[in-house]
Amino acid sequence: MTRRDRARFARALGLILFAALALRITYVVTVTRHDHDFYDATYYEAEARSIADGRGFTDPFAVFHHQHPGPSALHPPLTALVLVPAAWLSDDPIVMRFEMALLGVGLVAAIALLGRAIADDRVGLVAGGIAAVYPNLWMSDGLIMSETLAMLLTALALLLVYRIAARPSLGRVAALGVVCGLATLTRAELVLYLPLLALPVVWLALRGRRRQLLTAGAVAVLATVVVVGPWVGYNLARFEEPVFVSTNDGLALLGASCSDGYYGSHIGLWSLRCRGRVPAGDESQQSHVYRDRAFDYIRDHLGRLPVVTVARVGRLWSVWNPVDTVRYNEGEGRPAWASVAGVVALAALLVAAVAGVIGLHRRRVPVWPLLVPIGIVTLSAVLFYGQPRLRAPAEPSIVVLAAFGIVAWLDGRRRSEASTADHDAATSMAATPAG
Repeated sequence: MTRRDRARFARALGLILFAALALRITYVVTVTRHDHDFYDATYYEAEARSIADGRGFTDPFAVFHHQHPGPSALHPPLTALVLVPAAWLSDDPIVMRFEMALLGVGLVAAIALLGRAIADDRVGLVAGGIAAVYPNLWMSDGLIMSETLAMLLTALALLLVYRIAARPSLGRVAALGVVCGLATLTRAELVLYLPLLALPVVWLALRGRRRQLLTAGAVAVLATVVVVGPWVGYNLARFEEPVFVSTNDGLALLGASCSDGYYGSHIGLWSLRCRGRVPAGDESQQSHVYRDRAFDYIRDHLGRLPVVTVARVGRLWSVWNPVDTVRYNEGEGRPAWASVAGVVALAALLVAAVAGVIGLHRRRVPVWPLLVPIGIVTLSAVLFYGQPRLRAPAEPSIVVLAAFGIVAWLDGRRRSEASTADHDAATSMAATPAG
């Protein structure tokens, strides 16, 4: 690639990023700043302010129950930590929303670079353009939640995977390990990026060089452990029951493993009503009780598990009772009109993404890294529950695959038109009388 090509790509991407920022800021100012519902965003905001005030990772809601704040790891720590600078700057949550919007612009840039790394500048710019306006991205970017950060780290991890595949180095492997660790500290299920992304690409890139392979694999694991280890050690020291990344698994299981999640119109979703009586003890002990309750319910309703699993996956991909899912999303800061736009856009992108998978396979470009996040979010829905926002880590893959599919379709159409024009010209010349 020449310097001129790089400059042209940078200018075009700059315009895309400007449009992405304008859209996200407008969405925050006109829509999400008026969101005052009580859901996970409330926890992230309160926990960030607790850290900013020097109280650390403690239960931010204990004061409302007239209790002494105990240790908290209800969610992995990175989202709250990222929001601390905004908490220092202002008491107005809109500042946190602006910070997430900026991270969303960074996500658009990462997706564009990923598309270019997989194919070329055109695919990169188309991917960036889609990411700039794709509702399932900017909806998350306007909220104080973990989804934007999870998508950004996923896009960076995939970008490093393709760069390692093209030209492996210990520096890139270490960077990938760090990103895998940061992703784990954002969403616990993303710990699977280490065994399903980092280690396989190291093996594929260096399988003929045993010593380098072992060294690179150790570097990837060590980098991840260095990032995640302090948080795990901190949790093991302050909770009664063993806690590694978060204490949320018990409540997540119980909220999905109850009558609301197994029967009726909300099958496949999660309900706080299923929690029931809050047990005694710290979060780790409560999570242990919640897990036991959930497993008891699952054992007593095994016959419902197949249809519940289908509903969970269908909810995740917006094909099972999407109208009800849209209503459910309204309780988590996602207006109905935006959710409907997200469902329509997803359907269109999935068609293009399938074409992208086929096209990349024909070009012998490895597709499996892009499919890993899709598989992880689907597995998570099977084990817990399904909801469109939980699909977030898969969105960068969908956008990039769709971008490649669109560019391939446009190229095919252009070739077809050129072939038709040549054929018509040849026919016209043949039909013209000599002399």
